Amino acid sequence: MSIKQDATTARNAIQQGIYAVINPFVRLLVKMGVTPNMVTTVGLLGQIAAAGVLVWAGYKAGDGAVDFGLLTLAGVLIILFSVFDMLDGQVARLGNMASTFGAMYDSVLDRYCELFILGGISYYLIQIGNIAGALLTFLALVGSLMVSYVRVRGEGLGVVCKIGFMQRPERVVVTTVAVLATGIAGQCGVGFDANIILVVAMAFIAVFANLTAFARIAWCRKEIEKSGK
Repeated sequence: MSIKQDATTARNAIQQGIYAVINPFVRLLVKMGVTPNMVTTVGLLGQIAAAGVLVWAGYKAGDGAVDFGLLTLAGVLIILFSVFDMLDGQVARLGNMASTFGAMYDSVLDRYCELFILGGISYYLIQIGNIAGALLTFLALVGSLMVSYVRVRGEGLGVVCKIGFMQRPERVVVTTVAVLATGIAGQCGVGFDANIILVVAMAFIAVFANLTAFARIAWCRKEIEKSGK
């Protein structure tokens, strides 16, 4: 079994384990008349709140003091409302409410969530004077958008393109862990600038998200040439 297959198998196993835990709650939501689009919208609002906390942390840092507790709070909010990204799909499946518009709505709001969070991180890094980190965050944002765009554009041409290491689940995990770790490390008073954790994570996403986008472009070219289009 290849490394890619191992990773896919592990991801599926984790996903099924999470579904086993949340399904009772999902069934309750269905009985209450909650729709998948409602869940998706709440998830977006929660991510906007997390981004707002990051902006507030940056605003306060402009006065000369970094409140790492706010970064910890932002990390917790990102984790909490990222769960809604799984909940909406399960509500759609278990409630027999899946729809084409719902799939599109979910995908669009996922992009909004990512943009708000990375935008909040960029503002925070600018406010603490880490311009290089803010630039890396911008490059991470560009890569994140292009990973999704190349896939959609390829599928519009009849090419299924889901390859690449830094897809959305990986980006969400790296970003969430980085924000949370930065906040906790800063609160614990580690012997280095805790913000370096966040900057390194943004650099990691910036590099590998853009590499994933270029890999998808190459894959699409190969498949299009193979089909003779």
